[in-house]
Amino acid sequence: MNIVTTIKNETNGCLEKTAVIDGDRKFSYSKLFDAVNSASAELKSLGIRPAHRVAFLCGDSIDYIVVSLAVLSLQAVIVPVSASLSLDELKPVLERIDINFLIFDRAVYFRDNSDRIFTGSFFEKVFFLYKRKAKEELPADYYKMNPAFIRFSSGTTGTSKGVLLSHEAIVSRTDAADKALKITSGDVIIWVLSMSFHFVVTILLFLRRGATIVLCGGGLFPESLLEGLTMQRGTFIYASPFHYNILTKSEMFKPELFTNIRLAISTAMKLPDYVARDFYSKFGLELVEAYGIIEVGLPFINSSRNTEKRGSVGKILPDYEVKIANPDKNGIGEVYIKGKGMFDAYFSPWLRRCDLMSDGWFKTGDLGRLDSERFLYIAGREKSVINFTGMKIFPYEVESVLNQHPDIRESLVYGTLHPHYGELPCAKIVLKNNIKTDFDIDEIRKYCYKNLAPYKVPKEFHFVSRLDKTASGKLKRWQ
Repeated sequence: MNIVTTIKNETNGCLEKTAVIDGDRKFSYSKLFDAVNSASAELKSLGIRPAHRVAFLCGDSIDYIVVSLAVLSLQAVIVPVSASLSLDELKPVLERIDINFLIFDRAVYFRDNSDRIFTGSFFEKVFFLYKRKAKEELPADYYKMNPAFIRFSSGTTGTSKGVLLSHEAIVSRTDAADKALKITSGDVIIWVLSMSFHFVVTILLFLRRGATIVLCGGGLFPESLLEGLTMQRGTFIYASPFHYNILTKSEMFKPELFTNIRLAISTAMKLPDYVARDFYSKFGLELVEAYGIIEVGLPFINSSRNTEKRGSVGKILPDYEVKIANPDKNGIGEVYIKGKGMFDAYFSPWLRRCDLMSDGWFKTGDLGRLDSERFLYIAGREKSVINFTGMKIFPYEVESVLNQHPDIRESLVYGTLHPHYGELPCAKIVLKNNIKTDFDIDEIRKYCYKNLAPYKVPKEFHFVSRLDKTASGKLKRWQ
């Protein structure tokens, strides 16, 4: 099975229909497939083969979709890399996933010993290819799994295992999600999220159904979104609470702009009640909260339109099951899910799904409860991951950078709830010479921006004389 072949077969009847709109650029399905075929032929001539791992670093665009599909069409494995990663964060990713090739957009990254590629008329961006010598010491199961994607959740430390998805898993999970989304060739998708974080269940599903995707994110947001709603008459929005809050507050967006929208999905972070309430008050449209997990897919989509169920991610979709383990007196416990389209393995260190969860149940790491109608409410994370505007930040990796600063003895990074951004990354810092009242905090901030992706840099710094620790000497992350 190949997801690109599946897309081509399922859209054979709408080749002249518009597939993607990106500003002034517009590709029909026919042109999209021509571009994919051209790119895949070139990549094959350059040595990319089935099961090769190809890291891809590029901003959201038609080009992003074309290159991703070209890699997948060769049965090679796409490893999406966020353009926000710093150079110091990128290198460990290439090594940990043991990349064979790196394709990158010259506007966001460059390295020596790379070759210019894709010089034809299909592309707007300037791409280069870097060939890396991989160890290729991989288990036989890796090749048997028909791998398509390896998604790592964050950058530099052992926190990220690299979630491996096969072509079969992608087809299954897109089918499962569509039982709630019900995408058709008549849908015009307004897209504002990052493709490096959101692609498999969404972009690939939209393409399978022959929908039109209008790219409205990037540096021109929210003006690009306004144009998408007015000029393209979108029917479906896939965005985060951060984006919906901007729409609600901005006078640019009038209620009549949303008359064609049949579904406004809120994902990537918890939907605050006030955002749902204010959005409905202004536009008369109930936001639909979705709950996605890279290992599982999109098992929950709250399409009830019931205002009394705000705060819930909805009922489990038909192809999944959910259970709450070890609930407390309020019914809050560990959320476990099983169903179709589950991940196939963790890449590094290698661990097959069947070895991790022999009974089929995946422990999400979230805490939640089910009400009497089996609507799921997420209460929080077991772990200390910070969710900033839908992007995950692992405290340990930020601390590892802070602790290398010559004036810092140790640090503790944590999240604080914020009504607009989900959680703000903050840091407590113990200086080597204890607290200095005249210490320039901007110096630490600049140091972080030099060594971390911008979204991972703590937004608040607090100097303390000591950090609380457990009896074994570990930092107390929960008070």
